[in-house]
Amino acid sequence: MKNIMVISAHPDDEILGCGGTLIKHRESGDKIHWLITTNISENQGFSKERVDSRQEEIMEVEKRLKIHKTYKLNYPTMCLSDESLLTMIPEISKIFNESKPEIIYVLNRSDAHSDHLITFKAVMACTKSFRYPFVKKVFMYECISETEFGVALPENHFLPNYFVDISPYLKEKIDIMSIYESEIGEHPFPRSNRNLEALATFRGATAGVEYAEAYQVLKYIDK
Repeated sequence: MKNIMVISAHPDDEILGCGGTLIKHRESGDKIHWLITTNISENQGFSKERVDSRQEEIMEVEKRLKIHKTYKLNYPTMCLSDESLLTMIPEISKIFNESKPEIIYVLNRSDAHSDHLITFKAVMACTKSFRYPFVKKVFMYECISETEFGVALPENHFLPNYFVDISPYLKEKIDIMSIYESEIGEHPFPRSNRNLEALATFRGATAGVEYAEAYQVLKYIDK
């Protein structure tokens, strides 16, 4: 049994980027931890109904993936900045030392959403081998509607070099994504069932399987 940590800046990132892989971990009996760095609140103008429904969505995803424990940092959504790192890094450090993840799935640092970048920075600060010797693998995942809209600079490219065959799990991935009803639209809206399948088809063609999810390896320690 492996200890897994998946990182979301916002609930739905984890399903968009690595939902099939998480289902695969669930089926292998691995222990999945989930860290969500932001949350919505009435103070930000969200209705009480929406705030409550978001928590219900999270609980439903927890059940479907058999999440061992969910950690919520509750930073206001769309408000993360470099200043947030001052408190976020110690919080994530404490969580990692408690959960001791062997494998970490983290957002792409070049995504269009700044919440993704700040979350990435905070997580990577907590993967140093001499402080977190239990971390063996760190994979950066792509998040449809954010990764492909990142600024097209040479240093910002997502360069996948690790692929997970999710052929048996794509249907369930799309089904779980439907829990986030307000985040799904019709093609050509990026977060659509059609585009989730299209991306999985494209990544599968690269890997020589029917459907796949793609990652960029940031750390791989073979002990």
